Amino acid sequence: MSNPAAAAKSKSAKSKPAGIETVAGSIYDYPVYYDVIFGADWKKETEFLEAAFKKHAQRSVKSVFEPACGTGRLMVKLAQRGYKVAGNDLNPKAIDYCNKKLAKAGFPQTGEVADMSAFQLKKPVDAAFNLINTVRHLPTEKHAVNHLKCMVEALVPGGIYLLGLHLLPTEGKPMAGESWLAKRGTLTVSSHMWTKKVDLQERMEYLGMTLDIHTPTRLMRIEDEMHYRTYTAAQMRELFKKVPALECVETYDFLCDIDDPIKINPRSEDVIYVLRKKK
Repeated sequence: MSNPAAAAKSKSAKSKPAGIETVAGSIYDYPVYYDVIFGADWKKETEFLEAAFKKHAQRSVKSVFEPACGTGRLMVKLAQRGYKVAGNDLNPKAIDYCNKKLAKAGFPQTGEVADMSAFQLKKPVDAAFNLINTVRHLPTEKHAVNHLKCMVEALVPGGIYLLGLHLLPTEGKPMAGESWLAKRGTLTVSSHMWTKKVDLQERMEYLGMTLDIHTPTRLMRIEDEMHYRTYTAAQMRELFKKVPALECVETYDFLCDIDDPIKINPRSEDVIYVLRKKK
């Protein structure tokens, strides 16, 4: 998963501070820390989503769904702006955290444990979004196609799905890593992600990731490894052809500037596709 606010480039793991407690595990099993580091850009992303709803949806957007929603970092923000929100995720800890956040803010607990490539909503929504690379967790083309088919059924005609991911550039040197930092009260979380290996034949990227957690009483590092399916721009076009009910109507980068859409080229990496369900 990648953060739209990512800052620096690097090729390997950062040196470990002296005296730090280290644990190996999934960052998704630590929803508090995950929410801090990936929720830092909520204002920019929320404003971008609202602008995209108005610009690209062919109906007024009132209901919104997030597949693989994690901690629901944007669901609460959209609920506070008057949208009916829902989401799903495979990780029960993330969904529990998401629902507690919704309840604390006075909203229904609408996060559910489910697979983003095998789900069905009770009622279609006006718009959906998944902005930060989660679709690449799906290991095969079949899973990705099934996900898009689920999204077709999840959307009303004219509804939109904003799908963000890192493409594998076919020209130039790809970004080797990212580092970023976020704070919430006395909690500071710094993250570093780097590419360990890319297997072009298997279309798999192996990523290392660390979260360094700083509190007044604790210093901890979470060490994780992620496996992401790779997509070039051409491979994404071929994927979309397999689900013709969705048409790509615009593309943006992770700067999330609604007034500055991009044209994808062989060097493109960070892309948000605006997919609309045909009427």
